[in-house]
Amino acid sequence: MTKTLTLLALTTALALPQLAAAQEITEFRIGVLGGENAQERMTNNECLAKHTSETLGVPVRIFTPADYDGVIQGLLGGTLDAAILGASGYAKAYLTNPDAVEPVLVKTNLDGSSEYFSVGFARKDHHITSLADMKGKVLGFGDPNSTSGYLIPAVEMPKQGYSMEPGAYFKDIKFTGGHEQTIVAVNNGDVDAGVTWADGLGNWEDGYNSGALRKAVDAGLVDMNDMVEIWRSEPIPEGPLVVRKALPEDVKAKFTAMMADLINTDKDCTYGVAGGETAGFTPVKHDNYLSIIEARKLEEAKGS
Repeated sequence: MTKTLTLLALTTALALPQLAAAQEITEFRIGVLGGENAQERMTNNECLAKHTSETLGVPVRIFTPADYDGVIQGLLGGTLDAAILGASGYAKAYLTNPDAVEPVLVKTNLDGSSEYFSVGFARKDHHITSLADMKGKVLGFGDPNSTSGYLIPAVEMPKQGYSMEPGAYFKDIKFTGGHEQTIVAVNNGDVDAGVTWADGLGNWEDGYNSGALRKAVDAGLVDMNDMVEIWRSEPIPEGPLVVRKALPEDVKAKFTAMMADLINTDKDCTYGVAGGETAGFTPVKHDNYLSIIEARKLEEAKGS
């Protein structure tokens, strides 16, 4: 018996270094959702790559797929290690594989909330002031996996009497490819109105404090004085920063702690990563997204 225990202990001791080696990572890969041009996304997240590399001691690569699903599939397939997802994107990842990623942090607004809105907007000179003026006109959505750019409007607008079936109320529904593309399409008159995301805090002329409109203003793509808000959703939970569940626990802990403290160590970096003014990132759990997961399930059931 003693000999057997000794052999077991020796075998375990020999296996521990191999297990530790298997748990090490050689690089860390962060995905950034579509919605603005790839170079802009890379620029806004270069500082994040630097801070992450210093924290984890490995090279960090930033990936900017063309659409939301590129990031989601990267996380599901294990080719990405972390990303800030929209709530609907997280719902898709969870419904596809509940063991793929885990939510760890969420962006907070300056007022301490972790909510935002889907905002409908149009050019002021098109004389559209509400969805009541959109009958027979073209509405632009961003991405099928966007919470504010598709899921929430597709759920809430029909409840308010505005059918999503092309031709039933709106002349057509067009997917532009992302939030930035929607803003440009509205500004150029390619669609009559569009929906995007904003925290709804601060001034309209600034594109609010954070969100796609704020990013577009910062980039010089739009003058908000030329635009008007025509619709606003119920509050939406901010999407989570997720990490791949299979990562070593110490890697997840170090990365999460670094992100939670980023507002204190590099406020400018946090501004770029969060898409505008923010109070930083705070802990979040899966249960925060149960309502969005249910909405996503219902919406997918309609299309099946």
